[in-house]
This record gives sequence, C-alpha cells and structure tokens, in this order.
Amino acid sequence: MAIWIMLGEIKSKSEHLSMVPLKPSVSRDLHAIYLAKGVHATTAIEGNTLSEIEVQQRIAGKLPLPPSKEYLGEEVDRVVDVSNLVVEEVLTKTRASLSVEDLCRYNREILLGLAVEQGVTPGLIRTHEVGVGRYSGAPAQDCEFLLERMCEWLNSPDFATQGEMKIPLGVLRAIMAHLYIALIHPFGDGNGRTARVAEVKILAEAGLPTPAAHLLSNHYNLTRSEYYRQLQHVSSSGGETRAFISYALRGLLDGLVEQLRTVWEQQWSLAWNDLVYSSLKGEGVTEKRLRHLVFDLTMSATPIKPGELKYLSVRLMESYANVSDKTIQRDIRRLEDLNLIKRTREGIAANKDLIQAFRPPTSS
Repeated sequence: MAIWIMLGEIKSKSEHLSMVPLKPSVSRDLHAIYLAKGVHATTAIEGNTLSEIEVQQRIAGKLPLPPSKEYLGEEVDRVVDVSNLVVEEVLTKTRASLSVEDLCRYNREILLGLAVEQGVTPGLIRTHEVGVGRYSGAPAQDCEFLLERMCEWLNSPDFATQGEMKIPLGVLRAIMAHLYIALIHPFGDGNGRTARVAEVKILAEAGLPTPAAHLLSNHYNLTRSEYYRQLQHVSSSGGETRAFISYALRGLLDGLVEQLRTVWEQQWSLAWNDLVYSSLKGEGVTEKRLRHLVFDLTMSATPIKPGELKYLSVRLMESYANVSDKTIQRDIRRLEDLNLIKRTREGIAANKDLIQAFRPPTSS
C-alpha cells in the first residue's frame, strides 16, 4: 500500500511541476541546474571527482581542465550527450520501447573515446565474468538472453503507459530497468551509467518533466551506501525487489518536493516583483527608492528596525544619504498604505504574505 501511495504522490507532484509557468530564462536555468545534478550524480557514483558546480561549468563550456584531469570532463560530456539523446528520442517519439540494441548503443556512446580496461569493447555485451560489490553479475553467456527477457517484460502490457497509470507504471518500469541492468551487469564497463540513462529515458517517456527525470540518479548518489546495500539485498534475497522500489520511490518523491519548492519560490518571486512594480510605477527617484526599499526588505531574513533601514544595502545608504529622517518615515507610511510592508514587534518587514492567496487559516 505504501508503494502505491508514493506512486500517487509522485504522479500528482509530477503533473503539478509540468504545469508551472516560468519565464524562459528561469526555465532554462532550472533545466541546466537539474541536468548538472543528474550528470554529476551519474558520474560521481562511478568515481568521477568533479564537483556539481564544476559539472555545471563543464556543461556550459566554462571549465578548462589540465590534461591530467581532462578525462573527468570527457566522462561528463559523454553522459550529457547520451542524456540529451534519449530525451530527444522521447520528444520525437522515435524510440517508444527499450531494446537490447538501445542499451548497447547507450553504452557505446557513454564509453566512446574513454579509456577502458583491456577486453572491454564499448557497446558489446561482455564475454567475461564480473563481480559487482559483494555479488556477481550474471554469467557472461546469459547476459544477452537476460537483457532480451528484461526488455520484453518492460515493453509488455504489464507496463502499458497510458491514461491515469502512465506515470505510476512508467516510474516502476524505470526503476526495474535500472535495477536489472545493474544486477545483470551486461557490459564490461559503464553499466551504472547505462542503467541511469535508460532510467532517464523511461521517466521522460512516462511524462515526468526532464529535470525530474534526473532525480533518481541524484538520489542514488546522495545515498550511495544505501543504494549498494539495496542492490546487495535484491541479489542475496533471490530477487526480492520491494525494498529497493520503496527506497527509490522515497528518493524520487523527496526530490520532486524539493523541485516544486524551488519552482514555487521562482513563481512567488515573479508574482511579488510584479506586484511591487505595479504598485510603484514610474522611474522617478522616489519610486526607485521605494522599490529598492521593498526589495531589500524582501531579501532580509529578519525584520529591520526603522532607524536601521537606510543601512540595509549600499544603494539605500546612497538613496538616503542626503535626505532627512522625515523622508524615511514618509516612505514607510506610503509603503504601509500600499500594504507592501508591515510592522512587527521586531521591526519592519516586507509583507510577503500578501500574495499567498490560498494560505490556510492559522490561529496566530
């Protein structure tokens, strides 16, 4: 029951996230941030030491690396390219199902141009035995057969992603694809990255916004020891997957809550800025000063004493440098009349509650 409750919440939050209107510049920034988080997670869990900020800079083409570390950047480049490839496949609807050929292609692109161990051929199913942590991958001679059965199952009516069940079943399909690729470990290298790229594809195909499609990778990286413990549990239990599914769903749900909070903050900021500008129209000295006062109060974590308002920022110090305290008092009264600021016991604060139209009632 808990699994289906989480799937219902994930469906609801994914739909809310997909319907949030944002300025194109804000939307681009959020997509870039969460792409960087996902790519960083996908590579970090495999040992890449670049930080999340460095990955973001690399994606933007602003991270020069010395020759000794260039391979770290190239690992990031490959995952970015393949992540963009699978999202493009979803957008153009050119690859609706998942096949062994797809997985081989993703693995080949992920490892393209990177140094790999002897005997490893990017994009080809391994011919040698491998150990994965405390468990062994599938016998080499069984890998192709197991992948074919996995893809056959994932493409079956069991995971028909239509109507109300599109997101819930799509999320389960993505988690199971990741899990079984990790357990089978069909390639000589890049199995984890291949599993996470396949997961991104399936999540995007299920209808999750692309920033949300990277959340599971981030969750696995942030909880790396638990991730490996859960994989070990599935292997040692003979295939008990419920605990891994619950673990993955909880991480995805927490990530969606965080993303929604981020976009709501952006929405709030846009609405508040619009209200301030519509209340204080004009480009005169007084209007600019009043807007600066409201926005600087908005950025303050605590209310400000009236006598300290002019020291809140450099621009306010300059604005109030050659005026009397009466001007400050007059500005406060005008902003109070406009309901843009409020007095509290601690001082003056921006009246940010003004735009929370559906805030629940409280006893305070």
